[in-house]
Amino acid sequence: MLRLTDIQLPLDHPDTAIRLAILKKLGILDEELLSFEVFRRSYDARKKSAISLIYTLDIVTTKNEQLITQFHGDKNVTRTPDTNYQFVAHATNQDFLRPVVIGTGPCGLFAGLLLAQMGFRPIILERGKAVRERTQDTWGLWRKRELNPESNVQFGEGGAGTFSDGKLYSQIKDPKHYGRKVLTEFVKAGAPEEIMYVSKPHIGTFRLVKMVEDMRATIIALGGEVRFSQKVVDILREDEAIRGVILENGEQIRTNHVVLAIGHSARDTFEMLCERGVYIEAKPFSVGFRVEHPQSIIDRCRFGPSAGHPILGAADYKLVHHASNGRSVYSFCMCPGGTVVAATSEPNRIVTNGMSQYSRNERNANSAIVVGITPEDYPGHPLAGIPFQRALESHAYILGGSNYNAPGQLVGDFIAGRASSEFGAVQPSYKPGVQLGDLSSALPDYAISAMREALPAFDKQIRGFAMNDAVLTGVETRTSSPIRIKRNDIDLQSLNTRGLFPAGEGAGYAGGILSAAVDGIRVAEAVALSMTK
Repeated sequence: MLRLTDIQLPLDHPDTAIRLAILKKLGILDEELLSFEVFRRSYDARKKSAISLIYTLDIVTTKNEQLITQFHGDKNVTRTPDTNYQFVAHATNQDFLRPVVIGTGPCGLFAGLLLAQMGFRPIILERGKAVRERTQDTWGLWRKRELNPESNVQFGEGGAGTFSDGKLYSQIKDPKHYGRKVLTEFVKAGAPEEIMYVSKPHIGTFRLVKMVEDMRATIIALGGEVRFSQKVVDILREDEAIRGVILENGEQIRTNHVVLAIGHSARDTFEMLCERGVYIEAKPFSVGFRVEHPQSIIDRCRFGPSAGHPILGAADYKLVHHASNGRSVYSFCMCPGGTVVAATSEPNRIVTNGMSQYSRNERNANSAIVVGITPEDYPGHPLAGIPFQRALESHAYILGGSNYNAPGQLVGDFIAGRASSEFGAVQPSYKPGVQLGDLSSALPDYAISAMREALPAFDKQIRGFAMNDAVLTGVETRTSSPIRIKRNDIDLQSLNTRGLFPAGEGAGYAGGILSAAVDGIRVAEAVALSMTK
C-alpha cells in the first residue's frame, strides 16, 4: 500500500472529494485506483472562516511501484508502514510461577492482556471492585457524600481513566506502533471504529465500562485470572529480587515477576515499597484548580462560524504561561462538554478531576489549570510529595465546609483577590456541591500568584477565558504521581529489585490512558522475555 499525507479538503467536502484528491495528487486514472482507507483525519482551524480537514490515506493502485519511483523524495507519498503488532515471545510450556500484575488501570489491563495473549496466564490483582460495582460506589460519594476508600474514582477496575474524558491520544514517541495495538484492542472490546483514524480520539466513561468488562473476559478466556478486592499489602523481597506478594487477607502468592501498575494514588503501597527498600525517588508534578466555562465560548473562539459542526464536535484547548515568578502554568486534562468530579480516595480530603461522556454534550467545558512544582518545593524524603498533596487536600475539605463540597471561586473574584458569594452565568458541575469563598489559601502563594497572572494571559488566546463568572473549583493535586519507582531502561526492572517491573502512571512512566496502556505493553514484553530466557 501507499500512504498519502497532508491531503487537505474543505470541512464540508462531498464524499467523492477524497477519491478525486488522490487521483489529482498521483496523476492516475480512476480505474487505476483500486481502494483507499482513511488512516488519520485531523483539522486545521487556524483560519476560522475556512477550516479544513487534513487526511492521511492508505491506498492501493495498479502501479504502486511505479508511483514510489515517480514520487521519490516526496515525503507525502511513501510506502505504508507495517503497524501490525508482533508478539515478542510465547510460553512454550506451563512450568513457571505465574506473573502477577497489580492494578487494572490501562497499564495493568494491557500488561495482563498481552501476557495472556502470549500464554503466560497472569494473575491480576485489584484492590478495588469490578467496574460496575465500583461505579455504584463512586456515585455514592457524588450523590450521598459516602466515600469508599477502596472503591472510588482512583481505585477499581479500569483505573482512574474510567472516570475521565477517555482521551486516547498522546505525545509519546511510538516507533513500534504500540498505540495502534491499544486502539485495535479497544475496538475489539466495543469502542467506536472512528478511534482508529480521528486525530484526537476519545471514548467517555459509559463506553469504557463495557470495554473494560470485555477485555477482562478476554484475559480470563486466555487463562488469566482477575481478582477484585485483593489488596497487596506487602512484597516478598529476598537478595534484591521479588519472590512473591502478600495480600491483605494473609494469602501469599509466590512469583518471580510482578508488574507494578498501581496508579498515582496508591500512597499506602508507595510507603510499603519504600519500607521494603525498593528504590524510589521524588519527581515533579503539578497542583491547581479546575476551571469551567460555557462550552459555547470555547467553540466560538476555536471554530468561529463553524462552531457546532458535527465533525469538529466540542472544541478543546491547550494553554501554557510562563509566569514572572518562574513558575509554569498550563491547562491539563481538558474535558470538552464535560463535568468536574470528586476524585478523592482518602476520607476528609477533596480532590477534583474532570470527565466527559462520548457525546461531550454537557453545557460546560472544564480543564485543570495547574502550576508545576518540583521536589525542591517539598524537600527531604522521596515520599515527601505525598504529605504535600495531603495537606492541600485536607485544607480544601475544610474550605468546602467539611462535607465533601469542594471550595470554589469565580475567576473574576480570584484575579481581584476577593471572596465570591454568588454564582453567575456559569453553574459548577461538581457533585456533591461547591462552596463559594476565597481560594487564595488553597495553594501555596507562588502558585496563586502565577495563576492570577496566567488567567488574563490565557484570555488573550481564548477570548472569555478570564470572564468574571467562570468558576474555579479546588483542588487538583493528582495530575501525576509524586514519585518515580525507577527502572532499568533495558529490561524495565526496578533498579534494585529483580523481577519487579514498575509501570504506568503510578511508577512515573506514563500520563493518560494511551501512554499508560502502551507502557503496559512494553512491560508485558519485558516480562515475557525475562520468563523465556
